[in-house]
Amino acid sequence: MGAQTSYPIREPGDVGAARRAATALAAALGFDETDRGRLALVVTEAGTNVFKHGGGGEILLGRTPGGAGAEVEMIALDRGPGMRDLAKCLRDGFSTSGSPGTGLGAIMRLSSAVDIYTLQGAGTAVLARVRARHTDPVKARGRLALGVVSLPVAGESVSGDAWAAVDSSERSVILVVDGLGHGILAASAAEAAVRAFDESADEPPERLMAVLHGALRGTRGAAGAVVEVSWAERRLRFSGIGNVSAGLYTTQGSRSFVSLNGTLGAELRKAQAFDYEWGEQAVLVMHSDGLATRWELSSYPGLLSRDPSLIAGVLYRDHVRRRDDVTVVVARERPFRP
Repeated sequence: MGAQTSYPIREPGDVGAARRAATALAAALGFDETDRGRLALVVTEAGTNVFKHGGGGEILLGRTPGGAGAEVEMIALDRGPGMRDLAKCLRDGFSTSGSPGTGLGAIMRLSSAVDIYTLQGAGTAVLARVRARHTDPVKARGRLALGVVSLPVAGESVSGDAWAAVDSSERSVILVVDGLGHGILAASAAEAAVRAFDESADEPPERLMAVLHGALRGTRGAAGAVVEVSWAERRLRFSGIGNVSAGLYTTQGSRSFVSLNGTLGAELRKAQAFDYEWGEQAVLVMHSDGLATRWELSSYPGLLSRDPSLIAGVLYRDHVRRRDDVTVVVARERPFRP
């Protein structure tokens, strides 16, 4: 599935570049002029806040992960001082920099969905989704709410990382794959893995890894991991080859999954799956090695309960290596209504 695009915000002119990119994306998705204007204002206000209050940062733009219809997701990230009182900052007219103070309030009014995470001394992350008004909200048929950050390394136009998901009320399956290296050849390997996944996602994880291995022969090869959740049993099965990391996180602690050595398409002695319990309020995090492995969600008070896209954005902001493609997939269970 598609990657986002990152727009660095280092000076006032960068806000305009992000706004124009958002407008172009909205036009490609069929937004009318009014809806394009709403999105442009959201990105402008968010980018201005990143520059003025955060001292710079970046804006990520893309389609809402796992969504259908015309909806754009924006994640604005900075590592500034954070907000002392988020509720106060959300009120129109409040400002710490002499501006009109309508930024966050405008984002709240103009967006279809908003979530904000701020930590004093560590920065702010703002998630906003803007949906075209002619598009009816699509009722979730599956069990997972997904959040994704997926970006190529600087200087590349394509990413060697990819992800895919199949989600229903009975079973959910997620793939994260990391083509070796980066650039076109890595992207070709990742795309081959996604095609094979789409054709064989009904297979159990260990069998699916063997299918991916066969599909990647003749490519550069890849690391990959598959998570399957059987909702009736609340059982998670994981199978991984190479350095794609995954784990479950709850307020009681975390559980990292076991991935085996090898390279899909080149060396696979035996695919194996491991079982874990999917507990209440669990959050799944999967990521390529473009994200550092030494991080703890417990270092971010309250983040575990936020929108999966916001969690993915914060982890990316603080732990991206910036010398390789990066993909972070975060999933949590939706409230289930049979």
